[in-house]
Order: sequence, then C-alpha cells, then structure tokens
Amino acid sequence: MKTIKELIQKVKDASVFGNGNMSVVHLGYDSRNVGEGSMFFAVKGTQVDGHNFIDEVILKGVAAIVCEVLPKNIDESVTYIVVKNSSEAMAFIAAEFYNHPSEKLKLTAITGTNGKTTVATLLFRLFRSFNHHVGLLSTVQNQIDEEVIPSTHTTPDSIRINELLEEMVERGCEYCFMEASSHAIDQHRITGLHFAGAVFTNITHDHLDYHKTFDNYIKAKKKLFDDINSDAFALTNKDDKNGMVMLQNTKATRCTYALNSMADFKGKLIESDFNGMLLNIDNEEAWFRLVGNFNAYNLLAVYGAAFLLGKNKHEIITHLSSIESVKGRFDYCRSSTGIIGIVDYAHTPDALKNILSTINEIRTQNEQLITIIGCGGNRDSTKRPVMADVASELSTRVIFTSDNPRNEDPELILDEMIKGVKPLHYKKTLRVSDRKEAIKNAVSMAKKGDIILLAGKGHEDYQDIKGVKHHFDDKETLINTFNLFEK
Repeated sequence: MKTIKELIQKVKDASVFGNGNMSVVHLGYDSRNVGEGSMFFAVKGTQVDGHNFIDEVILKGVAAIVCEVLPKNIDESVTYIVVKNSSEAMAFIAAEFYNHPSEKLKLTAITGTNGKTTVATLLFRLFRSFNHHVGLLSTVQNQIDEEVIPSTHTTPDSIRINELLEEMVERGCEYCFMEASSHAIDQHRITGLHFAGAVFTNITHDHLDYHKTFDNYIKAKKKLFDDINSDAFALTNKDDKNGMVMLQNTKATRCTYALNSMADFKGKLIESDFNGMLLNIDNEEAWFRLVGNFNAYNLLAVYGAAFLLGKNKHEIITHLSSIESVKGRFDYCRSSTGIIGIVDYAHTPDALKNILSTINEIRTQNEQLITIIGCGGNRDSTKRPVMADVASELSTRVIFTSDNPRNEDPELILDEMIKGVKPLHYKKTLRVSDRKEAIKNAVSMAKKGDIILLAGKGHEDYQDIKGVKHHFDDKETLINTFNLFEK
C-alpha cells in the first residue's frame, strides 16, 4: 500500500488538489470495479470518457481521482490529480503501485503487423525448454509457466500488465515475452515498463481505422524502439522496407536479421513442405516444424532474440527445431479422404498473401486451393477489397464469408470485398455469409489432395455478432465437417 505522493512521483506535471498523503489500496479505470480506497483513472477512450463517471466513483468511496480536467464540483474527501494524459499517468502509477516488476525480470516486447504471436509464443516455449520460469502475454493467451490465463486483448491495460508481471516475479519467472500492438503503444499501455529487448517483425497495411494514416501506424510501432533504454537490444527485420526505420532513434543495441540481406542473424530457406522447413541459420542447418517463408523470418527473430538474451547459438537451434507451431497459425489437419485443411489467423492483405504464396510454392498445382476468407466488421474497411483481390488472385476457388461482423451487416462487408475482385476471377468466387455453410461448401467441392485454407480467425473460438460472442472454432468446425462428409 502506497500514498498518492509515492505513486505519482514519475508522473510529469501532475497537479495535486487535496491530501497527497492518503493511502491507495487499489487501481482502476472502470467505474464498476472501484471502491473504498481506490484510485480511479478518468481515461478518455475511443468510445467512453471516464470523466463522465467521476460523480459515480466518488459515491463508491474512492480515495483519489486522476483526471485531465478538474471537475467543477470538488468533493473534499477525495484527492484529485490533474495530468495531461490519464492513460500515460496510469501506466507510471501502475508500475509504481506494483513495485516495478518489469525491472525484476527480462521483459522482451515483439511488435509488427504479422508474426507477433508466433515469435512471442516460440520464445516462451524455447525458454521453457531451457527449464526457465517464463511468462507470456499474447493475443492467444497469457501464461505463467504452464498455467494459462485467458487473454482479452493483444496487449492488456497497464494496470493488468503490471499485476501480471508482479505475479510472474513472485512465482520466480526470469523472462517474459509479450506482444506489443500499435494500439497498446499509442495508448500508453506499455509506458513505464523496463524492457530487456524489443523485436520488430514487419509492417504492412492494417489498423488504418484507428491510426488514420500508414505513417501514423509506423510511428506507433517505432515509439517502442525510441523509448527503450541503452541497456536493451533492438532487433529488426532488415528485409522489411521499414525495418531500419525502427532503429533510427533508439538508444538500445541495434541488431538485424534477414533472409535476403547481410545481417547480424542470417538465414536461408532451403526446403519447405506441409510438414516443416529446412533452414540454414548462421551456417547451421536444421529442420523446423513451422512452414513457409514468413515463418523462416519468425524463427530468425526468435533465434536472434534468444542469442541476445544470452543463449548459445547451437543450443537455440537444437531446442527450437523440436518446437511445434502456434495454435491458429498454419494449423494443419487432414481428412480421412485426403483433403488438407489449413487454419490461419491471416487477416491482413500481406499475411494472406504470405500464406497463399507459401501453399502455392509447396503444392504441385494439380490440386485445388480453396480459400475461405472474410473481413471483420467495425475495423479498417480499406483492406477489404485488397483482401479479396489477393485471395482471388492466388487461389483456385474463393468463398467470401463472415469474420466477426460485429455491428455491421455481413452482406455489406462482402459487397465491399467483392469490389476488389478482378473481372477475370469472378467465376472462381462464391459468397456465403454464414461461415459454417461456407466451410460445408468448400468441403463439398474438394477432392483428395485439395487444400482448404480457412483464413482470418485462427485461434479465435467465437464469432462476434452485434456485441454477442457466439462459440465458433474454425478448426473444430472444419474437422466436424470433414467427419460429416465422410459418413
């Protein structure tokens, strides 16, 4: 338990109105989850402004309120801390409240459009294989050693992050690997954390509904590298055209990995099939269980980060070669009649192009490649026609369907997607808004050896329709459909 003065010592330009010596027992930014002795953060979100709930939390007995605008009606029993940015202040205060847990373990952040989950999860599994106690903060799940903790965002809020990191420290974790989304960076969710290193995978078209411009999106990713300390490492994909941009202003030790350029960590993809790949890393060859050129980059990122965290190169490759792929990332299954199913999270044009190109490089071209793809509602709509163009260009058949329509009409989303299909590809496309029916259609038209790519949702086990999450697991549904047709 700390006093208000102790908690705000690293918050810039904070003005205190009231008793700064009051003790705080709890932090919260949701008015429903604060009470006696809490510090409430009035955060201006994209949909809700926490300042509108100040009167409500006062009635609950909060000790302090962090806000950007001092209320007109002051309650003498409450201490007000006026700051420039409540989200930023919350991050610094959360780190102080939980005794700066990020300084007590080696925390590595992974950012980029694609590959964050794979790199973070592989690093977690790799360091577990070295018998370390390790934490993971990812899109798929949060984890402390073998205990899985449900995940709701790519990166949790700053209070939850510090709470999880403190628990990791208490349970003896030496390392933690976390995804750092552009939203999280921009919204100060990782502000105030001490990083041992940061990894950049790539950057392509995504989240322009939030960032508005691609330049803003790049700057959000770059901020992670701008802010890390000189005792950290900054590892970037040199083959990405914006990879070196990430290192321009960083104080950290600069390192690179690449397949096509000279780099600190150099790889060469020798052979690839649906079971894995033969990859040369720093002149040592090994067979890995991941598939495709994009995963060769992910493996290089993991290899480089592990080396920079002090591991032996040969031992990294030996351990990494035995680790399996991540759920929902090139997740492979096969029907008893020989139809190949691949479930993947690819939900950006570049990710979709990568996985389709990988499949096309491996297959003999005598098989059909049937792609099932949709686009999420209430998200970046500019990528919808681009996704459809990529899918129809690189597939034998395409079925356009729903993918978390949220509060939008699924048929209108499909209308926007189909605008991107070139006239010569119209005949190979089909639209079926019901995702389960789309999967049935794909299985019914597939023959032995054909490949069905079910893209966009990956590890997700729900469909978000008008604010309600209905159970829906792509791989589970695909396997059940295989079984249905084989009876």
